[in-house]
Amino acid sequence: MPQLVRRRPILAVIVAMLGVIVSVGVLVLSVGLGPASASTEPAPTPTPTSDFTNTFTIGGIIRSGDDPLEGVEVEVEGQGFSEVGTTGADGRWAVSVPSAGDYTATLLPDTLPEGVSPRDPDNVTRAVTLGTTNTVNVLFPTGEREIVRTNIADTILTRLVYGLNFGLLLALGAIGISLIYGTTRLNNFAHGEMVTFGGVVFFFFGTVLNMPLIAAIAVTLVLSAFTGYAQDAWLHKPLRRRGVGLVQAMIVTIGLSILVRYIVLFFLGGNIETLDTGLTETVSFGPVTITVASVVSMIVSAVMLALVGLFLTRTRIGKATRAVSDNASLAAASGINVDRIIRIVWVMAATLTGLSGILYGIFRQVNWNMGFQILLLLFAAVTLGGLGSAFGALVGSLIIGIVTEVSTVWIPNDLRYAVALLILIVVLLVRPQGVLGRKERVG
Repeated sequence: MPQLVRRRPILAVIVAMLGVIVSVGVLVLSVGLGPASASTEPAPTPTPTSDFTNTFTIGGIIRSGDDPLEGVEVEVEGQGFSEVGTTGADGRWAVSVPSAGDYTATLLPDTLPEGVSPRDPDNVTRAVTLGTTNTVNVLFPTGEREIVRTNIADTILTRLVYGLNFGLLLALGAIGISLIYGTTRLNNFAHGEMVTFGGVVFFFFGTVLNMPLIAAIAVTLVLSAFTGYAQDAWLHKPLRRRGVGLVQAMIVTIGLSILVRYIVLFFLGGNIETLDTGLTETVSFGPVTITVASVVSMIVSAVMLALVGLFLTRTRIGKATRAVSDNASLAAASGINVDRIIRIVWVMAATLTGLSGILYGIFRQVNWNMGFQILLLLFAAVTLGGLGSAFGALVGSLIIGIVTEVSTVWIPNDLRYAVALLILIVVLLVRPQGVLGRKERVG
């Protein structure tokens, strides 16, 4: 059983968080970031990519066998918009469209090389809907059926990488929910607004005030940490002292969620805002083309999750946190200051969730409702991995992220979250405690 927690653990956590901020700064500087400012130059025409960026894009790859076709044209029309995309030397094409909505993509057969034709010459038009995602891949098979299988395999691999990116940033927010639940048994329905807070504050300091990127990240994380402190010190600790039940406390978090959401709507408005980090370049790994912003996002997420794991398993405060999560009464009897550990957990959870909001804002842009839109996925990840288990939240988040992205190969984008929740139901029917959860005696 962990021994008495040394004095001033909050100071230790703050120092650790500052170290993390510096680490993130060094990592970002290593890829050559500039200030996170709104550029006055016109946006460049995006290179062929299927990654989630700050533009709406329709694109794809056109091949004949294993050979990419260069110079093939695809016409994209809809919403009063019309533009032709041309494949490059790698066979990739992309067209940026002004907004979400319904479009058509038409292959122009006359631009195909001599001897190459569409596999189905009477079906060279595809209906495309941009809704919950910023990019959509369109396939135009040419030649034999084997080529179609190759294209589908490339698409699956691409969606797998994007799902890993989505799952990692989900994990940052889900671990916060798991830590709070583990130490307090409280389901915090205001957690989605903590995600929104991180994205909106970063947008304000980085884009509106034109702060350097590292400074904007640091200020956002510090303010996010303060919101965690404030929620526990001014709201939940007084409720605990007065013996308020968990159901009543949960209802309080729902009310706080609604309050914060509409305060953000009042000041931000209903517009979707773009975070310009200067990372618009793309890199390719085989058939996968991904933006530098997404690569940095995955690296930062992985580093932060590794640091959380080390904190929970190797530090005295982390061990005390696990002890409180296992049995708060026994931890208190052994000399652990349970209230202080809970305060540290709230601060750490809010900081991680603020970082998740920054990365999710880059991933899907910023709006007043962004956190609430993924709140159900965060709870699904925690439940799937095992309630109260930080490592379970990581596993559940990766499953949810990968499933939601890969499933779009076969189903409409608007149904992908339903597939993730269906998998959650199936897993809980087979293993009610979740993937890494522990069985508990009932009664």
